Order: sequence, then structure tokens, then C-alpha cells
Amino acid sequence: MTSDAGLYDDALVTFFAEAREMLQQLEDTLMALESAPDDRELINALFRAAHTIKGSAGLFGLDRVVGFTHQVESVLDCVRKGELAIDLVLSDRLLKSSDIMSALLNQAEQKTADQTALVQLDEEAAAMALLLGSYLAGASVSPVAADAEVVQTGTVAGTWHISLRFGLDAFRNGFDPISVIAYLGTVGELVRIMTIDDQIPGLQELDPEACHLGFEIRLHTTASMAEIDGAFDFVRDDCTIQIIAPTRRADDFIALIDASPNQGRLGDVLVECGALTREALDKALAAQTQSTNATSTSAPASGRLLGEILVDRHQVSTEVVQAVLVKQGKSRDPKADDSRFLRVHADKLDELINLVGELVICGAGASLLAQAMQNPEMLETTQRMSGLVEEMRNGTLALRMVQIGETFARYRRVVRDTSAELGKEIQLEIDGAETELDKSVVEKIVDPLMHLVRNAMDHGIEAPAIRLAAGKPAHGTLRLSARHDSGHILIQVADDGKGLDGEMLLTKARERGLVQPTQVLSETEKLNLIFEPGFSTAEKITNLSGRGVGMDVVRKNIEALRGTVVLDSKVGRGTTIEIRLPLTLAIIDGFLVRVGKNSYVIPLHAVVECIDAPPELLRVNLNGTGHIDLRSEVLPYLELRTVFGDTEAIPPRRSIVVVKSQDSYAGLVVDQLQGEYQTVIKPLGRLFSHLRGISGSTVLGSGEVALILDVPALIKVATDKEILVT
Repeated sequence: MTSDAGLYDDALVTFFAEAREMLQQLEDTLMALESAPDDRELINALFRAAHTIKGSAGLFGLDRVVGFTHQVESVLDCVRKGELAIDLVLSDRLLKSSDIMSALLNQAEQKTADQTALVQLDEEAAAMALLLGSYLAGASVSPVAADAEVVQTGTVAGTWHISLRFGLDAFRNGFDPISVIAYLGTVGELVRIMTIDDQIPGLQELDPEACHLGFEIRLHTTASMAEIDGAFDFVRDDCTIQIIAPTRRADDFIALIDASPNQGRLGDVLVECGALTREALDKALAAQTQSTNATSTSAPASGRLLGEILVDRHQVSTEVVQAVLVKQGKSRDPKADDSRFLRVHADKLDELINLVGELVICGAGASLLAQAMQNPEMLETTQRMSGLVEEMRNGTLALRMVQIGETFARYRRVVRDTSAELGKEIQLEIDGAETELDKSVVEKIVDPLMHLVRNAMDHGIEAPAIRLAAGKPAHGTLRLSARHDSGHILIQVADDGKGLDGEMLLTKARERGLVQPTQVLSETEKLNLIFEPGFSTAEKITNLSGRGVGMDVVRKNIEALRGTVVLDSKVGRGTTIEIRLPLTLAIIDGFLVRVGKNSYVIPLHAVVECIDAPPELLRVNLNGTGHIDLRSEVLPYLELRTVFGDTEAIPPRRSIVVVKSQDSYAGLVVDQLQGEYQTVIKPLGRLFSHLRGISGSTVLGSGEVALILDVPALIKVATDKEILVT
């Protein structure tokens, strides 16, 4: 049985994960508000994000987070009430406040014991809270401030709303719900109590020891929040409580509505959550009846809606009515249940994918055994099983797929802050945000993309004055795009800056001894010098980037993911860097071939066609390369026997597998074609990391180990396009 401490720890882990998601949402909303400052929906979402973080942090006793976030929430509440407007200065301070909230969450999660770091963090939070407080001083008293006054002094009489739901084990743990309510009667006057019994099951399923009760309570008192909250000290672990102060806000009621299982009529939901009294509802219903009777009997639907009447009478805000209508809409939507999410730990998902991978290997072994036995029933069964395994593989991999737009959105803040630091005007455009790829790939490309984005802003896009002098608009454009292409994802980082000069790169490379004085390079090879270690075009070192410094690391990180990087640049027009990555790192569709006694897997997406290889037409050089005429086109090819040093006897009939990488084609000469094969990728150990032309290994159904070929690397060898400088 899981202990209470274990449940608390699990809940805390979930809180930190969700709080970071809310912080990201807060940051994204602030960025969106800079271009749409009057968007009420965005403003409300901004407030709710801060409100949720503060409330959830309070449940876990994270006082530092609660204290600072309360100040942020207060300012956002003034914005929501129209008492403050978000300008660039306030937006900047709120973004920095988000950074402080993130640091406070990190401190709480890691339980930092470094007192110096804690003091510094507290000083930063206090300084920012003081800046935020200056905004509150100029605004009228907000509901947050009013709540604080009631809570702290307890001298203002008012009617509090308490939403109370008892857990199933309340009775078993010896708690009596009535005694809690009776105690509240000693704190103030119980104006109204509504019993919520919609969770009580039928008589046959009813467990007399289980508690299914809930209450909505109106309490008129001068007591403080602490005194009211103290009534639940002994039952806090067995109930869910929400206390709304007399100066209650629409968002508090909206939170109650969202959490309520009641999806009934508008008036009933409003009464249950405490936003409306039963008497006020009855009067509004009577007014609605009169309105309906006053209309033509042929058009009874022309009477006024209940929500309109309540809003016009200033008894319920429009936001609260809209929240109920949205909830009702969800209850009527048959797809509502499909939108539920389950948070699963990544390690469990990795384990599941590994098991599916092993199942793929076992399925392949069963297929080979069935073919050897030539049993029709066995062959049919293994074919059906292979189809099911493939569906399971695709479904499992889909669980790890995420939209890359979530990653792209992170760079909005980077572009905003960096462009301001550089004194440049830069707009970020995002295209293909809905494109999906494996989460493990996303996590590994964040840093390379960050480097490319900073490089483009620092050394690619010019200052406004220079751009205007060149006949360009003052603001530069940085574009992030993504799309699928033949089992890969293509990511582009493009800018409309000054571009790269191939001749200048070649001159600097020769100065640094990276290229021999007599060596001739193509335009593409000149641009690719940017990826050489230690190469830089920067005239001075900056704290942001240097186009070239670290670009070798970018390429290595991308190639470690079985990806490639292609650079295209035009002087004065800009630079485009294209990254090609596999959709997943776990399982691929492969094409199995044999050379001598060894089997190799070619990624299926790279295979174009297979042709016969007549021995009389093959003229192989010492390095295993050659050329063949393919439909009046010259096709470079690579003899895999030579590449891998195979000395077995050459069979009389052989084949050439034509493969493609980007716009380059080549042929791979093999002894035997064995067909398509679902390949579970096993990474090579560190000992073999230096091998060129091999990207991994796999285990065949027979138990044999087969190497997975690195097609882009082999094509470079076949076409002699390897850059010789090191």
C-alpha cells in the first residue's frame, strides 16, 4: 500500500511539472499581449495562470512561491479590472517575475541548502515585488488587496462562501461532517447550507462506510481566513476545501464551476457554486417567464435568456455565466471524454517502447521460422501478427509525438530579449508549428536550435540603420519552420540578414590553416567551412554567439541524432540552415541486404530502387567507388565489400540499391536483397562511435546482429564530396 508520504511526494512532482507548464503559458500569453494588449481572453488567461500557481503552491506550503506570486497576481488582477494597462515596461517586469517564480520553484523542488543563493534569490524577489507594488499604489484597491484586508484584520463583516467535498474515507477515519459544520456555526452565522449528494451511488452499490457528501456553505462572519480555515485542521486530508472571501472574484467561481461535476441547468450550477442565491434565481426565473409570456405564442423562443437577465441585474458576471455555458457545451459534446489527459512518467513510456521493440524482433523471428517451415497456417498467422505488431509499434511511438510548435514558442522570449539587447528590430515567424516528432528528439535539438537562433540575431541580421541603407526594411525577420519529408522532419532556421560570403570564409580558413593554399572548393564546401572546429567570422567576441564558434558542436549534435545539416546563404539576402532529423530514434522501417556472411539494414525512406549489377559493368576503384550509367545518367556507386573488408566469394548475381540523401543519389552494391524489415535501433557503444557509414545496429529474428548503414555518409564517400580538411 502506498504511504501518505509517497502520495504527497507524487502530488508534489505533478505540481512542479504543471507549475512549469503554467509559467510557460504565462510567458507565452505575455508575448501575445504585446501585439494584442486589449485581448480580454488573453488577460484573463494570464491572471488564471498566476492564480493557479499561487493556489497550488499554497497547498504544499511553498511560502516563498506563494508570497511572490501573490504580488504578481495582484498586479494582474488590476490589469484584468482595467485599472492598469500592460505596456512594454510592465510586460518586461512580468516576464522577469516569471523567471523569479521559476527560480523559486527550482529552489523548492531541489531543496537548495545554499544560504547565499537563497538570500540572493529572496533579494531579487523582494526588489521585483517592490517594483510591482508601485503599480498597485497607483491603482484603486483591487479585490486581491481587499481580500488581504479582510484576512489580516478580520474586522470587516461579510458573507464567505465555502465549498466542501468529503473524501470516501472520511467516515472510516472517524470524522463526522456535521461536527465540522457545527464548529463553523461558532465562528459566525450559517446563512445557508446546501447538501451536495450527486455522488451518492445507487442502493445496491452503496457502501455505508463510504462518505459521498459535499456541502456549499454561506457563512456570515467577521472572522479571518485563518480562523475559518482552522475549522478544517483535523479533516484536511479527507476533504477538498475552497474558501472564497466576501469580496469574491469571478475567477474563484469559475474555478468552482470547472471542478463541479454538476452539468445541469444554468441556475442550479450558479446556486451550487455560490455565485447566486436561490431567491435571486427564483426572481430571475419569474422575470424570464413573464418575458416569454409577453412574446408571440408563435415564437416562444424569443423570450430572454436566463443568463442575460442575471447579467443585466448585476447578480452574476458575464465570465461566470460563460463558464457554465462552456461546461454545458462540453457535457453535450460526445468527444469531451476523448480530451482527457493522463500524465505518464517518461521512463515508463521508454520501457514500453523498448518492449515493443523486442516484440518486433520476436515477430520477425516467428516470420522467419514460418517461412522455413512453409506451413500455410503458420504463415497466415505470422502475417496477421506482423500487422498487429506494426500497428502497436506505430501507436506506441505516437504516444511520444509532440508538436514542435511548443519548442518554437520558447524562442519568442529569446528573440524579444536578445533583439532589445542588440538594439535591433527582429520579428519571429513560425511555420509548421503543428508538425509532430518524437519528444526525445525535441529535447535534444533545443540547444542546437538556440545556438542557431542566437547566431542569426547576433551576426546575421543587421542593425536597423544598416538595413535601411541597404534598401531593406528596418526590422529583420527570423523564420522557424518545420515539415515532414519522407519519414524525416525538416527544420529550417532562416534570416533575411547579410548572409555569408563564401570567398571571405575561404580566405579566413586559409589564414587559420584549415584549407591548403592550392585547394579548390565548391561554393557549398566554402559555406560548410563554418562548421569546422575553431572557425569564426566574428570580428569581436560577444556574450551571445559568434557565427562559426560552436557551429561544429551544432553539427555533431545533429549528426548524433542521425540527422544532417545543410547551409544555404546568399550575400545580402540572408542565410537558411536546414536540419533533417528522423521522426523517432527508436524504431525505423528498414531494407535488409546481405554482403558476404553479414547483413546490413538500409533505412527504407532512403531507398529509391533496386537494379541488377552486371559484373562486366562494375569498375571499382581501390577505395570501393565507381560509376555506372543509369538511364543515361551517371550514378556513383560504392562497393560495400570493399568498404567493410569482406573476403567471401562473390556470387554470380548481385544488385545495386539506389539510395538518396537530400538531392544526392548513389548506389550501394550488395550480394543479396532480403526485403523490408522493421528495425529496432540499438545504439553503438562508445568504442565504435568513430566508425563512418554506420549509424547503429539491430538484432534480426534469427538472433544475428545487423549493422544499420548511414546513407548520407556513404553517399559522400561515393560521390567524393567529403571535405578533406580536419
